[in-house]
Amino acid sequence: MWCRFRTLFRSAPWLLAAFLALAASAAVTDSSSIADFSTRVKPFLQTHCVACHNAELRTGGIDFESVDDAENALTGNPLIWEKAAGMLRAGMMPPKGRPRPPRADVDKVIQWLARRREAKTQREDDPGRVTVRRLNRQEYNNTVRDLLGIDFRPADDFPADDSGYGFDNIGDVLSISPVLMEKYMAAAEVVADKAIVAERRLEPSLEKYLAPRIEHDKGLIEYSQEGAMEVTHDFPRDADYMIGVRAIDRRQPPMPTPENPDPAQPEPLPYEFTIDGERIKVFSVQSQYYNKAPTEVTVTLPRGAHKLAARFLVDVTQIPDHDAERYKKRRRMAFGDFFEIRGPFNTRLPPLTESHRKVFICGDLDRGRYPPGCVERMVENLARRAYRRPVSQEEIDSLKRLVDLAQTNGDSIEQGMKVVLQAVLVSPHFLFRIERDPDPNDPEAVHAVDPYELASRLSYFLWSSMPDERLIERATNLELSDPGILEEEVTRMLADSRSQALIENFAGQWLELRNIKLATPDPDLFPQFDDELGSAMRTETELFFETVLREDRGIGDFLDGRFTFLNGKLASHYGISGVEGPHFRRVALNGDQRSGIVTQASVMLLSSYPTRTSPVLRGKWLLDNILGAPPPPPPDNVPELEETDAFNGTLRQQLEQHRANPACAVCHEKMDALGFGMGNYDPIGRWRSHEGDLLLDVSGVLPSGESFAGPAQLKTILKNQIDDFARCLTEKMLTYALGRGLKSYDRPVVDEIVRNLARDDYRFSRLIYEIVKSKPFRMRRGEGGMS
Repeated sequence: MWCRFRTLFRSAPWLLAAFLALAASAAVTDSSSIADFSTRVKPFLQTHCVACHNAELRTGGIDFESVDDAENALTGNPLIWEKAAGMLRAGMMPPKGRPRPPRADVDKVIQWLARRREAKTQREDDPGRVTVRRLNRQEYNNTVRDLLGIDFRPADDFPADDSGYGFDNIGDVLSISPVLMEKYMAAAEVVADKAIVAERRLEPSLEKYLAPRIEHDKGLIEYSQEGAMEVTHDFPRDADYMIGVRAIDRRQPPMPTPENPDPAQPEPLPYEFTIDGERIKVFSVQSQYYNKAPTEVTVTLPRGAHKLAARFLVDVTQIPDHDAERYKKRRRMAFGDFFEIRGPFNTRLPPLTESHRKVFICGDLDRGRYPPGCVERMVENLARRAYRRPVSQEEIDSLKRLVDLAQTNGDSIEQGMKVVLQAVLVSPHFLFRIERDPDPNDPEAVHAVDPYELASRLSYFLWSSMPDERLIERATNLELSDPGILEEEVTRMLADSRSQALIENFAGQWLELRNIKLATPDPDLFPQFDDELGSAMRTETELFFETVLREDRGIGDFLDGRFTFLNGKLASHYGISGVEGPHFRRVALNGDQRSGIVTQASVMLLSSYPTRTSPVLRGKWLLDNILGAPPPPPPDNVPELEETDAFNGTLRQQLEQHRANPACAVCHEKMDALGFGMGNYDPIGRWRSHEGDLLLDVSGVLPSGESFAGPAQLKTILKNQIDDFARCLTEKMLTYALGRGLKSYDRPVVDEIVRNLARDDYRFSRLIYEIVKSKPFRMRRGEGGMS
């Protein structure tokens, strides 16, 4: 039996360190702690650990036999011991096959650890610190939207953000690469072009284009092949333009004679004028001389390049040359002479957009006239909002010089402000959330974050975006240090539509909903699944989360809420009648098949393989996201489950055979049991009672001894562990809110939040209130760790 115990610790070495941490926690000199170690902890180690971890075997390099008292206890990682304590609470330790300690003994060990942790925390009082955080892609898009009021998502073209601790807003992993910097610069230029209307009215001007000429000994002579002219002109504005076209007909009318006193006149020559190939006018050319004015046409054109062309509609090459002998047939009797362009008139300027008005907060915007001091005021307002804090006069002057330089080069103030906006959008003060420390190198220098930093922490937690003016005003008035004001702001912000970001970004990563688009059920086995159905699955879970948030329901609804949101396609998939059409509606749930998020198709899809269900994946999903007890990675030498046609049994029977390996049993004992309870759902979340021709066995026994038969009874067990779920959700959301992983010194904060959450019937808003009022959220320290 000792081999199994040794295999357990080899497959999960962090459990060794956990027991070491238990011993290390005893190395405190107060007498009660030493006594507790002698009467509670040491006997536990002797009974349940020393069989493998003794001076002779030293399994895993650990010797508990030599730990005689609290003073010589080995050191270890207290956070790892927290994970081990969870294993003890769940009945997963000692491993299957070893005698189980009485529950009272386990509780005494856990209580001893809790007291030692509290004593250590009282000495440390450590709020932790957050690495300087780059805006991730969602935050960048949302911040640009709220800064400028522009409906544009430039960060969708950025490289994907790395994730840490399950989220993509963790400061330690949000690096910046040369490629990303290039993307920032390109995005800043595009955003500035979209946000600021830099066009102003222009004074009309005249430009003239002569038809081709050729050199001759008498100078330039007019010549255009077949009388044609063509030119491309760049029209600077959406406006009216007056275009003159002149062509020459050199034919002389016959002179009257006595025989013919009224000779016939030459037929007029038709001349066609086109713009971009579209006929604008056909006019007649007849016996014109150089002093003849051009034919003028007024047209309305959009800005940009347009091709002007003109040509005779008859073959003018057959008209006899005038004075052919003299000019050797190089001069035509009829030819195009020139284009003349006047304008722009009645300029159609683009309308001033909301984003333009957010930047240009003073002056006569329609005429582009700005009184003294207006540019500085605009620069200050833009930088203050983009940097999420007050800006210094030096910063204002530096940016204003860009406008001055633009004007020096003949550009407008609007064009200068576009350059300012580009500079702001690539500034580290915009791209990063920078929090300053009075004593940055002193790890014991604990201090409150300043009001503007707190405002940013709050807005990026709930909105994934910058603070609004109300929040900045609260920060300016030093009101956010008041817990009542802070709670009031949380309530206001959760009611705002921007809190949808909490659903998309927190729930999307906690529940792994972002991965639905990557799911690929086998189309031969599951032809019913398509992108539309996958999208409906995600929408159901998002609407469920949103309802818990908006209605401030208890978090227990995530486990067994008796409602959901369906459209016709998803309702048909579930076998629920009475719901038709593409629109989602709230549906009450009866019976035992569906309730809460754990039986929704999105979760079942994400915890399956393309061809089959996976009790392992489903059990792991529950351990990770509901119970907060993620299993360690599997040992390197443990083979994966193999599916063979020769095995004529259910997947449950295959897993039982797989679990016979002692290296697998310790983790799979609970993980597989939880997954078996979800066996009534196929890989795309449909209810079933059989796997092939075999009746499914969806019963299970947890290491704690609790048994169940089917998802309904399993959810009853999960509801009885509501504090474990509350702790898991608290740890997830606190990690997301802080932008860092949790440490051992955060544990008392989590404990306090869970206690207060229970006192308020586990209401969702209480979880958020407690997080924003917690010390790690409101405070930070210098670099390094506290001893």
